[in-house]
Amino acid sequence: MPDYRVLENQFQEILNLRRRPVAVSFPDDAPDSIEKFTGSEPSGCSFWRLAAQGRTFYTEPGDHYNCPVGSYTHKIELSADRAHELPDILGTMTNLGYLRMEEVPGIPVLPKAPRFIVYAPLADAAGMPDVVLFSAVPGKLMLLEEAAIRAGVGTQLPLLARPTCMAIPAAMAHGMVTSAGCIGNRVYTDIGDDELYSAIPGTALEKVAEALQTVVSANLALKEYHQGRRAQLSTV
Repeated sequence: MPDYRVLENQFQEILNLRRRPVAVSFPDDAPDSIEKFTGSEPSGCSFWRLAAQGRTFYTEPGDHYNCPVGSYTHKIELSADRAHELPDILGTMTNLGYLRMEEVPGIPVLPKAPRFIVYAPLADAAGMPDVVLFSAVPGKLMLLEEAAIRAGVGTQLPLLARPTCMAIPAAMAHGMVTSAGCIGNRVYTDIGDDELYSAIPGTALEKVAEALQTVVSANLALKEYHQGRRAQLSTV
C-alpha cells in the first residue's frame, strides 16, 4: 500500500495547500478502527471540512439526509418523511434561475448507494481511498491537471460546476476532474474564493504524484524560457 503520509507531504509541499487533502472511501463494512460520526452537519461536503481539519471518521447514509442534493449525487435515498426535500430544493434553484431541471439527469451520481463513507486526511487513510479531494489556487491545480494528463488519468470532461459533490462520482467513473465548486460548498467548507477543487481516483494517486515531479521541473524550465522571450520580444 502507498505511504499516504509521504504522498500528502509531497502534495502539500508542491501545491502549497491551505488545507489537507481528503481521502473518501466507500467500504461495505463499518471500519472497526475508525470512529462513527456523531452529531449533525448541513451537507455532505461539510464532512470534507472536518476531514481537512484532521478528523478521521465514518458516516452512514442517514448522516447525509440534511443535504438532499448531496444525497442525490451519492445515490442515497432520503427517508420517506424527507423525500420531498429534493424536489423542494430543486424547485427553489430553478425558480431562482440557478438550475434548469433538464440539467439534473446529466449530474454524475455514484453507481450504487454506499453503506458507509469514510473521511480522513490523506496521510491517515487506512487503505486505498476511492477518491482524494484537493482544494488549491488555479496556478497549483494547473500543475495537478498537467500531471494527471502525463500519468494517463486525465479526463475529457469540462470544468465541473454545481453541485461540487458530483466531482466524487465523476472522478470514480472518468479519472481526475476539476471543479469550480458551488456556493453551498463554499459556505459549508470555508474554501476560499480563489480556490478550486480537483478529485483524483485513489488508484491513480501514485501515478499523479510521480508525474507531478516531472511537471514541476518542466514548468520551471519553461517559465525561464517564456520570461526570456517576453524580455526579448515585448515592445511595451
